[in-house]
Amino acid sequence: MRLKRLAPLLAAAGLVATTVPLLASTQAAAAPAADHLRQKPAWQRCDPGQPASYECATLKVPLDYRRPDGRTIDIAISRMKSENPAKRHGVLLLNPGGPGGSGLDLPLLMNGLMPKDVRDGYDLIGFDPRGVGASSPITCGLNDAEQAFERAYRPETFPSDVTWARTVADKCREKAGDVLPHITTRNTARDMDTIRAVLGERKMSYVGYSYGTYLGAVYSQMYPERTDRFVLDSGVDPQRIWRGMIQVWATEAEPAFARWTQWAAQRSAEYGLGDTPKAVSDTFWGLVERADREPIDFEGMKVDGDMIRAARGVFFYPAQATPLISALKAAAEGRPQPAGADPEQLKLQLLGRTAEQPPTDNATAVFWAVACGDTGSWPRYTEQYERDAAKDKAKYPLYGDFASNIKPCAFWDRPVEAATPMHKKANVLTVQNEWDSQTPLTSGQGLHRALKGSRMVLAAGGEGHGVYLFDSASCANAPVNEYLATGRLPAQDVTCQNPAGATAEGRGAAPAKPLPLPGVPGRF
Repeated sequence: MRLKRLAPLLAAAGLVATTVPLLASTQAAAAPAADHLRQKPAWQRCDPGQPASYECATLKVPLDYRRPDGRTIDIAISRMKSENPAKRHGVLLLNPGGPGGSGLDLPLLMNGLMPKDVRDGYDLIGFDPRGVGASSPITCGLNDAEQAFERAYRPETFPSDVTWARTVADKCREKAGDVLPHITTRNTARDMDTIRAVLGERKMSYVGYSYGTYLGAVYSQMYPERTDRFVLDSGVDPQRIWRGMIQVWATEAEPAFARWTQWAAQRSAEYGLGDTPKAVSDTFWGLVERADREPIDFEGMKVDGDMIRAARGVFFYPAQATPLISALKAAAEGRPQPAGADPEQLKLQLLGRTAEQPPTDNATAVFWAVACGDTGSWPRYTEQYERDAAKDKAKYPLYGDFASNIKPCAFWDRPVEAATPMHKKANVLTVQNEWDSQTPLTSGQGLHRALKGSRMVLAAGGEGHGVYLFDSASCANAPVNEYLATGRLPAQDVTCQNPAGATAEGRGAAPAKPLPLPGVPGRF
């Protein structure tokens, strides 16, 4: 997922290649003298309004690594060098997630957040993955309606859902068909190794969030001898790519919802949703049924029951979900908004986004390219999606039908190569919040299991998507800093207890946007 929460935290905190990149057995080995390995970055100031130390450059990489001397695409990179060369360990590549997230600004953001003893050790390197932003961006030419990702299952609307999914696949094929097959996690990992090579580094360190954990895991399997200090924060389970990672949003929303009903029941006098978890649940589902019969007029929006269910991510933040549901209840009953309610913020929570620029088709195009092109495991029959959506709507009523309904991948071209097996030892550090809406705990645990030799830092009680540096009070920061500074993994997995101030409730902050965004595919 593109993780925007670093920016407000920053405001608050004031190669010549040694060997040829290893390719999969289905890929031909690149020639040692390939042009993309001989290039030298032409660094220049990224922006006159930014510090001079924040530099940018553009590399050329093969569109198809099986043909290293064929067509090329651009990869935009950025850096902020270590200010203490005597303590410099190497380069630290950064990825914010996605698929489809831009990472060019991450060195600038993280430079102000990392402790000095860690920061001194690295040149911070950002990049826009292939197809994203400044890196030969792709488009499918999708309008806003075609970008709409969350589609509740109903028998009468399923044919239109099939039409939508087929239309997205067809338009992507028409607009970017010659490039789409090569916008994959494995090729982005190859680009990462090209970055390492042209920077003259024997090994590379890395911090990747969300989808960036899967990208880092794939790199660690393709290039184990070049994998240095890797932090994989908010883990994607390699066994679930990619339909299973969407479906896990449904399965894990249920315990989060149960936790929320307990929280709200304990505050019944304040919010009036019920004095037992069952009473709160009954209030919620009564509100959904009422909105399905007649949409609720809420701050100028017509809110139906599907919109309320689609906000499933907010229930991972009880302190934010409770005033939202209370405000919706008041609107449904024609009462004034509760005292202290921020209507605009509540509306943004319901929409599942923060106030920012409207999303573009580029992020959507890259999301589908990766989600559909990484794996051939997507069902090809529309009937299976319909059966699964109907079944999961009953089993996981909050979000099951959204998660299992048909996606454009049902009509996508077959992948060029298979997904990456996770067989090689990976001495990496995985990091996880207990209550993460996008990469839930079970997903992070799956990543940890898949990467043999890894260690896991679990922030018990931690809320939100993204852990390291997302809150200065998070108990996970210290072991991550220790690992980045020394390269020593913890002797065993670490479970630490987050203080109350490190939760969304304690901060009094709005939650990270509960994704997927309306009109934009969810980011991991």
